[in-house]
Amino acid sequence: MNDQNMYGKFDWHYFLRHIAIIAVPVALQNLLTTTGSMVDTMMLASLGEQTVGAVGLCAQFSSLMFAGYWGFVGGGMLFFAQYWGAKNDDGINRSFGLTLSFMMAVAVIFSFLALGVPEFIMNIYTDKPEIQQIGISYLRIVGFAYILQILAMAVSALLRSIEQVKIPLYGGIASVFANCFFNYLLIFGKFGLPKMGVRGAALGTVLAGVVNLGILLFFILKNKIPYVLEFSRHFRWDRAFVGQYLQKCFPILCNEILIGVGNMMINIVLGHQSEKAIAAVAVFRTLEGLVIAFFSGFSNAATVLVGKEVGAGNHEVAFQRAKRLVYLCSALIGTACLGIIVVHNPLLHAMGLSGESYGIGTGMLLIYSVAALIRMGNWTQNDTYRSAGDASFGSIMEITFMYLMVLPCVYLANYVFHAPFLLIFALCYVDEPVRYIIMQCHMYSGEWVKPVSQEGIRTIGEFRQRHGIRQ
Repeated sequence: MNDQNMYGKFDWHYFLRHIAIIAVPVALQNLLTTTGSMVDTMMLASLGEQTVGAVGLCAQFSSLMFAGYWGFVGGGMLFFAQYWGAKNDDGINRSFGLTLSFMMAVAVIFSFLALGVPEFIMNIYTDKPEIQQIGISYLRIVGFAYILQILAMAVSALLRSIEQVKIPLYGGIASVFANCFFNYLLIFGKFGLPKMGVRGAALGTVLAGVVNLGILLFFILKNKIPYVLEFSRHFRWDRAFVGQYLQKCFPILCNEILIGVGNMMINIVLGHQSEKAIAAVAVFRTLEGLVIAFFSGFSNAATVLVGKEVGAGNHEVAFQRAKRLVYLCSALIGTACLGIIVVHNPLLHAMGLSGESYGIGTGMLLIYSVAALIRMGNWTQNDTYRSAGDASFGSIMEITFMYLMVLPCVYLANYVFHAPFLLIFALCYVDEPVRYIIMQCHMYSGEWVKPVSQEGIRTIGEFRQRHGIRQ
C-alpha cells in the first residue's frame, strides 16, 4: 500500500502512522541515551566544574569518531533501505558486510588513540592542565567502549533500515539503565566498590556498551532476524559492487570527516575560553542531545520511508514524502526546543552550572533554539537526498559553507575582534539560513532521486520526464 496514488490526494494518516512506527522508537532510544548523559553529568557535577568540562571535551573527541564512521552508516543505510524496498537479500548482506568492515577500522583507530595517546588528544582540545589530566584518566578507560559502540551502531543501522526498529530501542533502554547504575556504583564507590570518580564514569560507559550489544544479539537470535549474523554472505563482494558502494559513500564520508574536523576546530576555540564557558559548553552539548534525539527519529524515517520507495521504483511517492518530512521535522524540533527553554533553569542548576556559567548556558540554549529550527531542516533534507541516492549535493553544500563561511567568521570573531563568547557561539550557525534556501530549491527539483536497485532504475526515466529533469 502506498500513501498516495500517482496523482491522488496525499494520505496523511498512512504517512504519519508509518513515520511514528519508525521515528518514535528511534527518538525514544536517543532520548533515553541523552537522559542517561544528563544523569552522568549530574553525578559528575558533584566532582566540580572542571570534571564536567573535561568529560565534555572527551565527548567532542567521540564526536570526531562519530564523523569518521557516520559516512559509512549513511552510505550503508542508503543501500540497506533501497535493497529492502527491492527485496534483494543478497544486496543487503553484502552492503552490511562492507559497512561493518569500514566502521570497525574506524573503531580500532580511535580506540588506539584514546588508549595510547590521550595526552595528545587533550592537549588539542584545551590548554587548561587540570582539565587535561582529568580527561586523560577518562580516555584511558573509555577507549575500550568505542569498538563496542560502533559495532552496536552498525547492527542498529541495519535493523532500522529493515524496519526492525524496536530491537535497537530495547538495547538502548538497557544500555542507559546500565550506564546510570554502574556510574552510581563506580563514581561514588557504593556497596563496597572503590570510589573511582571520573574513571568510574568511563568504566560505566564500557559496561553499558557490553549490555547494549548483548541485548541486540539476544533479540536477533530470539526473533531469528536475517542478515545480521549471516557471516558467510557478508563478504561476497566484487569490484563493481565495492566501486558502487564507495562511490555513494565517498561524498558522505568526506562530508562527515571534514565537518567533524571543522567542528573540532570550533570546539578548540570554545575549549580555550574560560573554565566557566567550558563547563557551560559541556552541559549545553548534553542538552543539545535532547533536540538531536527527536531529529534522529525523523532522519531514520526519511531514510527508510524515502529510500525504500526509491528502491522499489515508486519515485513519486518518495518525492511527496520527502517534502513533507522536512516541515514536520522543523515543527517537532521547535516543540522540543520550547520544552527545554521552559525547564532550563532547574536543569542547568542540577547539572552543576551557577553564576557566570549558568548565564552562558542560558544564552547558548536561547541561540540554539532559534538556529535548530533551520539546522535540523537542513539535516533532514540531506539525509533524504542520501537515502534516495544523491550523496553529493548536501555534502558539498555543508562542506563549502563550513570552510568558507562558518570557520572564518568564528576565528575572526575570536582572534581578531575578541568578540563576546555568545556572539562567537551564534556564528557557528551563521550559514544555516542560506543553505536552507538552496536545499529547498534542490528538494523541489526532484534531481536527488537516483536509485541503485534495478527496480528503481527501470522507472526513473518516467519520473524524470514528468518533472522535467534532464535524463
